[in-house]
Amino acid sequence: MTETRNDQTNALSAARSARPHDFQALILSSFGGPEGQEDVIPFLRNVTRGRGIPDERLEEVATHYRANGGVSPINAQNRALRDALEAELRRRGIELPVLLANRNWDPYVADVLRECHERGYTDLLVMATSAYSGYSSCRQYREDYGVGLEETGLQDVMHVEKIRQYYDSEGFLRPYARKLRDSLQALRSRTDGPLRVLFTTHSVPMTDANAAGPQRMDFEGDSAYVAQHLAAARWIVEQVGEEMADVEWELVYQSRSGPPSMPWLEPDICDVIESLPEQGVTGVAVVPLGFVSDHMEVLWDLDTEARDAAAEAQLEFERIPTAGTDPEFVAALVDLVEQRLGTPTAPPRISACSRGTWFDECAPDCCVKVLHGRDEPRPTIAQRPKGEPIPVDLDADGGVVLR
Repeated sequence: MTETRNDQTNALSAARSARPHDFQALILSSFGGPEGQEDVIPFLRNVTRGRGIPDERLEEVATHYRANGGVSPINAQNRALRDALEAELRRRGIELPVLLANRNWDPYVADVLRECHERGYTDLLVMATSAYSGYSSCRQYREDYGVGLEETGLQDVMHVEKIRQYYDSEGFLRPYARKLRDSLQALRSRTDGPLRVLFTTHSVPMTDANAAGPQRMDFEGDSAYVAQHLAAARWIVEQVGEEMADVEWELVYQSRSGPPSMPWLEPDICDVIESLPEQGVTGVAVVPLGFVSDHMEVLWDLDTEARDAAAEAQLEFERIPTAGTDPEFVAALVDLVEQRLGTPTAPPRISACSRGTWFDECAPDCCVKVLHGRDEPRPTIAQRPKGEPIPVDLDADGGVVLR
């Protein structure tokens, strides 16, 4: 299926747009990570809070952080992205401070909200370092701020919104297409045999995958999370063009956790790599499409475990860099900011995929997850009123279908 470019003239994208607002600060919000060996176990306690996991078990999963001096690369990468965003905003004449906030490590969301209040910022725009829909990749960030506002008592003082999921932004996808083309050429210089491209993303429990996206919409794979990755991968394949003409590709998953009895998205990337030689494949290109930067799950799960699996299978191996601070990606993120500010130079809402750009404000049942026996979801930001119809598709005449 060929993905279709959509812009602001697409009624579906327009119907999913929030009213422009005069935001006073941008918060780049991420997962967080330890900054040294002494931080590793406290950080993992935060990640697993409420699950009753003893420190002895946490130490078992701390190996990859310990091997890197106890430092997660995500912190430096987020600081670099913040600096790049500020520079691009200034280049466009937009004076908007960019702050960092994390879910699981300093600076925490609640602390950053307090800082913003002290600096007189009451209208905030949040940008998450995750491009796709899902509980941990979108809704949990919205909950972080809903809970943070209640925790600080600022829920009636501050106005906080979130930038939409940007999996379909051409500026996010083009760096992957460009680097995949280069990697395929590199593989062909080392092997004459068939190649395989593996687009990889974080595995999630099947319950979370099935709950991703508004429940009133139908998605390929019964999941917005899966459908968005497939749409993004198809666009990249189309852009790579002739280099992909004789190369098969598939979507695979990595970094699963939790009990073996719990179903998660499959297949696992290492299992797929191990099966490639019997299919005659001699080289594999891995595209970490589900990740924005080369953080620990990329460096460990791909550059170590997946690379080792390829070596064991006697396959040539290439891992494509993530978008990181690629100028096209940074420019695309600032485009999203301009659209929410409603600046005179704001570019149109353009989607690389066929179903229009994603929602600025999510439906109440979007990616919902009830945890640890709670009867109700946590407070959240960037949500449409309960019971309000949402624009789910276009009819044959180009009209918006509400459901």
